[in-house]
Amino acid sequence: MDTAVKQSPTTVDRPSSAAYRNLVMATIGFGLTFWAWNLIAPLSGDYKERLGLSSFEQSLLVAVPVLVGSLGRIPAGALTDKYGARLMFPLVSALTIVPVLLLIPARDSYGAMLAVGFLLGLGGTTFAIGIPLVNSWFPPAERGLALGVFGMGMGGVALSGYFTPRIAGRGENLPYLVVAAALVVYAALAAVLVTDRPGRPVPTDSLAHRLADAGRLRVTWELSALYAIGFGGIVAFGVYLPTYLKTWYDLSPTDAGTKAAGFALVTVVFRPIGGWLSDRVHPAVVTAAALGLAALMAIVQAFDPPLAPGGTIALLCMAAGLGTASGSVFALVSQVTPQAKVGSVTGIVGAMGGLGGFVPPLVMGAIYSAKGSYSIGFMLLSDLALAGCVYAYGRMRGLKRTRVSRLNQGLRAVP
Repeated sequence: MDTAVKQSPTTVDRPSSAAYRNLVMATIGFGLTFWAWNLIAPLSGDYKERLGLSSFEQSLLVAVPVLVGSLGRIPAGALTDKYGARLMFPLVSALTIVPVLLLIPARDSYGAMLAVGFLLGLGGTTFAIGIPLVNSWFPPAERGLALGVFGMGMGGVALSGYFTPRIAGRGENLPYLVVAAALVVYAALAAVLVTDRPGRPVPTDSLAHRLADAGRLRVTWELSALYAIGFGGIVAFGVYLPTYLKTWYDLSPTDAGTKAAGFALVTVVFRPIGGWLSDRVHPAVVTAAALGLAALMAIVQAFDPPLAPGGTIALLCMAAGLGTASGSVFALVSQVTPQAKVGSVTGIVGAMGGLGGFVPPLVMGAIYSAKGSYSIGFMLLSDLALAGCVYAYGRMRGLKRTRVSRLNQGLRAVP
């Protein structure tokens, strides 16, 4: 029995030291596996030259891990509901070591790289493991900030963008060996330090039934659509921005990776800000404002401003908007989802967010190959972000904490 249940309401609202320990471990694990998940993108320019790839083939190479990692979140979240993060975090971290090391013998074959990229998608599933873990340890009034802090683990994309090409400059295989070693250490520590909250509700029905139950909730798909825009935009830029900067602004792979890392770093910083604001203002209002900013900056970038200062300002402001939105959407998830279903709902919402990052790189590559410009792609992003802004403010603003029980029963909330 969880001792927190026997405490006074005042005490219950204070997270324990175990809560903070699990938050730190989950964030570190999320960051390391995201670095592994994004190992191909920072070196995609080198792969393009070595293997003689077209822009579309290059885009497909960096997008395959995103697709697999996104879809893999659905079973990963449901399995976390059943077996707990104490098992899932070290297990998935350890399994991710395999495709990381397989990148070494696969680098001279496009087919082999696609196959390993498929396996590398496993690293992108830890998002759906960490959300239910953190959500269970923190009281509702502090979940927005806690989930936002956990979301900073997506800074693994920034770490990859900055360090991977630099480490590769010291040894072609060195990035993969460094990441594999880090995952070995983390998996061992996670097996000891990651703990599930005592007394957490454990579902007894089947995996398929739990996923179907989560899929029947209207709010699951509303949140999925918003997250596909916010987090999907982050993932898309994380994997494709180095290519865009190298192709359009003629930057070196190292400079492009550095600037892409700066974009990712801004999204990391603003994700907990989105969660913190959502603890004080309705998350839907925060989401609407953030997506509105992203839409405006996408329009600016569509006109191809010089990188210094116009393009840099537009891209960084866009990063701030997308980071804030990704934090606020999951603050809303924590409000309207019962603890026993958080993993299943998170898996679906997280999958849609990742899929939102799978399509844009392919679209951008195809548009550039056909038109020699990225402007159409940025205008499409602005349209989607504006649609999300309007929907979040017009519909999602009506979701209140007092209506949680009705939403969990699959009933439509009062507008």
